[in-house]
Amino acid sequence: MLSLDFVSVMRVAFDTNGLYTTQAGVARYLRGLTRGFQQLRPPDAQIHPLAWEVENFGYRQPQRALKTFYRECLWARFIAPRRIAQLGADLFHSTAGSFFAPPPTIKHVITLHDLASRRFPKRFRAWQRRAAKRSLARILQADRVICISRFTADEAMQLLGLPAARIEVIYNGCDFHPDEAALAEQPPDVTLPGDYFLFVGSLEPGKNLALLKAAYEVAATQSHALPPLVIVGVRWAGVATEGRPPTNWIYLGRQPDEVLIYLYRRALALVFPSKYEGFGLPVAEAMAVGCPVICSPVASLPEVGGTAAHFVELSPAAYVAAMHRMSRDLVWRDELIARGRVQAQKFSWLKCAAQTVETYRHTLKSGALYTMRHAQ
Repeated sequence: MLSLDFVSVMRVAFDTNGLYTTQAGVARYLRGLTRGFQQLRPPDAQIHPLAWEVENFGYRQPQRALKTFYRECLWARFIAPRRIAQLGADLFHSTAGSFFAPPPTIKHVITLHDLASRRFPKRFRAWQRRAAKRSLARILQADRVICISRFTADEAMQLLGLPAARIEVIYNGCDFHPDEAALAEQPPDVTLPGDYFLFVGSLEPGKNLALLKAAYEVAATQSHALPPLVIVGVRWAGVATEGRPPTNWIYLGRQPDEVLIYLYRRALALVFPSKYEGFGLPVAEAMAVGCPVICSPVASLPEVGGTAAHFVELSPAAYVAAMHRMSRDLVWRDELIARGRVQAQKFSWLKCAAQTVETYRHTLKSGALYTMRHAQ
C-alpha cells in the first residue's frame, strides 16, 4: 500500500445544507467551522461546500414540505451524488446528521450533535422521528463520527452501540472567541433595564423556559422580585406557550450577533436551565465575552462550563437563590467572569477546524483508492 506521503491534495465535499434549513445551533456550527477552515487554509485539503442553496426556514405549508421533499428525496438522491463525483471528492462530511449517504467509493464522516431524537422522541413529530432513525442508521455505517462533546460520544456508544474506535470528540468553537476579530456591538431597538438576566435559545420545551417562569413566580411570593429577564430566541411553530409570562420579561425574538454580544456584555448572567444539550453554545459564547453563567449539571454542560459556570439543580428555588446571589455578590460574580474567560479559550473554531481536517486525514489513511489515485 502506498504512503500518504505521496498525496498532494484531498478533496472534501462539505455538507452545508444546514445553513438553509435552520437558524439554530447547527447553522452556527457550519458558519464557525467554515471560518475556521478559511483561517486554517490547510495546504493538503480542498473543502468544497455542497448544498441545495434554497432557504427553508418558514413553516407555511405546503411550501415547507415541498422544499424538504425536494432537498431530501430528489436533490440528495440524484443531484448530490453527481456533484460529489464532479468534484472528484475523496471524502464527504455530513455536518448535521445524515439525510443521504455518498457513493460507496467515498469515505464518509458524520458530525453527531446529540441524540435528542432517541432520548426524547415525544419532542419530535412523526416524520422527524422517521428521518432521525434513517440518519442514525447511516451513522452506524460511517467511516468516522465526530461527536461535539464527550457526553454525546458516550451516548453514541451506549444508545447506538457505536465503537469507540470510530469516534472523534471535537468540541465546537464559540462565536466571539477572543482570538477572533472583535465584533462591533449594537444595542437592541428597545430600552433595556439597568439590571437584567439573559436567556438565549430556541423557545422549545427542552430549553426549559417554564422553569424560569416558575422561578419568577416563587420570587414574587417571597417579596424579593428578580431583575427582569431578557429573552433572545424564537418559538418553534406548533410548540405551546408556557402561559402568561411574568410582567418583567422582555421578548426580543431572534437578534443579530451584534445585538447578542451587546446583551451578553451587560447582563447580570446568562440563565440557561436547559434539560439536554449536545454542547450548549450560549454557555461558551457568554463566557467568552465576560457574562457569567447559571445552568444545571446536565448532559454536556459540565464539560462546557467547567469550573466557570455556577451549576444548580433544576428547580425553581435553586434558580431563585442563584440569581439573587448573582445580583448581590459582585466579588463572586467577578470571579466567575474571570474563570469564564479562561474556560472559553478552549472553544475555538480554528481549533475545531484543525481537528476536523486531521480527522479527514486519519479517515483517508485507510483509503487505498485515494492514496493510489493521487500518487499517480
